[in-house]
Amino acid sequence: MNKAATAALFVAGLTISASTQSNSSNWPQWRGPNRDGHAVGFVAPAAWPERLTARWKSDVGLGYATPLLVGERLYVFARQADDEVMAALDAASGKVLWRTGYPAPFKMDKAAAPHGAGPKSTPVYADGKLFSLGMSGIVSAFDAASGKRLWQKEALPAQPLWTSHSFSPLVDRGAVVVHMGGNDKGTLSAFDVNTGNPKWSWSGDGPGYGSPLLFDFGGTPQIVTMTQQKFIGLDSGTGRLLWERAYTTEYAQNIITPVRFGDTLIVSGYQKPMVAFRVARQNDRWSTEQVWENTDVSLYMSDAVLAGETLVGFSQRRSGQFFALDARTGKTLWTSAPRQGTNAAIVSAGEFWFALKDDGELIVQPWKTRTFEPLRRYPVGTSATWAQPVVAGSRVFIKDLSTLALWTLD
Repeated sequence: MNKAATAALFVAGLTISASTQSNSSNWPQWRGPNRDGHAVGFVAPAAWPERLTARWKSDVGLGYATPLLVGERLYVFARQADDEVMAALDAASGKVLWRTGYPAPFKMDKAAAPHGAGPKSTPVYADGKLFSLGMSGIVSAFDAASGKRLWQKEALPAQPLWTSHSFSPLVDRGAVVVHMGGNDKGTLSAFDVNTGNPKWSWSGDGPGYGSPLLFDFGGTPQIVTMTQQKFIGLDSGTGRLLWERAYTTEYAQNIITPVRFGDTLIVSGYQKPMVAFRVARQNDRWSTEQVWENTDVSLYMSDAVLAGETLVGFSQRRSGQFFALDARTGKTLWTSAPRQGTNAAIVSAGEFWFALKDDGELIVQPWKTRTFEPLRRYPVGTSATWAQPVVAGSRVFIKDLSTLALWTLD
């Protein structure tokens, strides 16, 4: 790994609140402990089993939000009838410990109705509290121990994006950051985690469907995310716009969470090439400059994962295709056969990466393999699986359309 990439991984680790690092197996937010798709502390079995062991399954409600694991508790954000519900489960048994809901009727746009009424935003845990963003833009804070709702905010105007909100909140220095709003406008806002009072806001563009990251570029901590028509970097303390880069896709479906490699961000979008651009500051002026472009593959709703200088992802092209790129040059290292599926949620775990396909199949492959050659394929879902798998030690938690299940590698 080059020095820039090593420094990036070090800095990324520093940006996560200490409260989310107390347990190496925790999965407290979108894409894991460090918000990068990496499971921390995973130890591979001495021999991979032919099949996983089913331990329990619980009906928790509809939606695509990834469950959270904190200690021995799971937290699930889902829909039950017309309510959006946050629930806590015992991780060992699947027993429901508490459940708190609120009315949130939602009707999807006709064109997007097959995607369901969600919710789709993964909540975040920090310092004993849970924060969620509902389909219509309702922001809620819960006490993680009891389930008590602490405060709640609603989007203004109360008109969601045509396929709903799917922005997974970020907690930074006592503030929870969310992007709410409608098709034409929206506000990226930071609320005090204890009171819900506004701390700052930015209204330069409507919300996209991707989730934000916290990076340090040039000694300035900043929130990096996609909006409807651009990539932006905001000062994380004040919400001041530092830089922006125009970026649009068909139907304004800016969905992907950026991947950082050194001083570059690797991005893509529906039917758009993979692109890396550099973020830099000179004489107090920020700029972005394209470093490379790869037209072989593209990202749509599946986020890529980086290990060293290798980026693994899932392209929507050719009816679904896994691929690997050189993150330094953008060169294609390998592509799989076509027709792999519609979506795949990828997680890095030690020397392996897992991919949960939308048809309920979990793939395991070593990072060192120089082509698409899965070590194991495990059936783990009986309905659509769009949420990220939670990999923790020998356990794998799988959320399908309406149930949450525990599978183990032993």
